[in-house]
Amino acid sequence: MTIQWFPGHMAKARREVTEKLKLIDVVIELLDARVPMSSRNPMIDEIVAHKPRLVLLNKADLADPRVTDEWKNYFTKQDVKVLSIDSQSGKGVSAISPSCKELATPLLEKMKARGMKPRAIRAMILGIPNVGKSTLINRLAVKKIAKTGDRPGVTKQQQWIKVGNEMELLDTPGILWPKFEDQAIGFRLAATGAIKDELLDFQDVALFVLNYLKDRYEGQVKERFKLDEIPIEGLQLFDEIGKKRGFLQSGGYIDYDKTAEIILRELRSGKLGRITLETPEEYQ
Repeated sequence: MTIQWFPGHMAKARREVTEKLKLIDVVIELLDARVPMSSRNPMIDEIVAHKPRLVLLNKADLADPRVTDEWKNYFTKQDVKVLSIDSQSGKGVSAISPSCKELATPLLEKMKARGMKPRAIRAMILGIPNVGKSTLINRLAVKKIAKTGDRPGVTKQQQWIKVGNEMELLDTPGILWPKFEDQAIGFRLAATGAIKDELLDFQDVALFVLNYLKDRYEGQVKERFKLDEIPIEGLQLFDEIGKKRGFLQSGGYIDYDKTAEIILRELRSGKLGRITLETPEEYQ
C-alpha cells in the first residue's frame, strides 16, 4: 500500500505561511511525541529557515516517556529548544509562553534599542494534520477559539489568536508534504491518525504496527490481548488477536477488518499503553 495525501488546501497553506512569516518572531513546531520525526514536515525547515523555533512534543501522555526523553535529548543536541506537553490535559503548556519569550528576547532587545514600543510576541504554530494544534491553541487562549476535531484537516485557514497580553498566535492549517520518501513514515502517520482513515487499508497499517510492537513492546501486547506468547510473525500475532477478541466469521476465519480496526483504535486511545513508534537511534 502506498500512502500519500496532499489536498489542494495544503498547497495553498504553504504559500500563505511563507507570506506571513515576515510578521513572525517565533515559530512553534508541533510534533506528535509518538512519531516525532515522521510527524516533522521537512518542508517546514525550508519555509521557516532563520526564525527561532520551539519544538513541542505533543500527546506525550500517549508516548513512551523513556523514548520521549531520548527525543528531547536529540533535539537539544541540535540546539533546538524542546518541550514535551499534553495539550488535552494542559500538562507542560504553561512553559510555552516563557520559552517563546526567551527565544524572542534578541529581537525584542533590538526593537527596544531602536526606540520601538514593546509589543506582544508574534508566534506561528505549524504542524501536520491532527497533531493537536487547535486543542493547544484553545488551551493557551483559555477558551474555545480554534475548531477542533479527532480527524485530520479540520483547520482550513489562518487566524490570529491572543494569548494573554504577551503573545499572539497565528494558527495555520496542517501541512503534509507531497510525497513520503520512506513508506514507513506514511504507515506511522496512518497509525497515529494523521491521515484520513478513508484513505487507508487498515489491515496493512495494523500489520505494520504489530511488527513493530512485538519486538519493542512485547509485555504490553501480551497484557492487553491476554496472550501467553508472542508469535514470531506479525501475521500470526494478527490471527491470535482476532481469535482472542472473538472476531470470527463463518467457517472460523478471522475477520481481519475488525481486528485491524481494534488494534489501531487501542493504539491511538492509549489502551495498549504508552507507545512510541520510532526512536532517535533508528534515525542515527
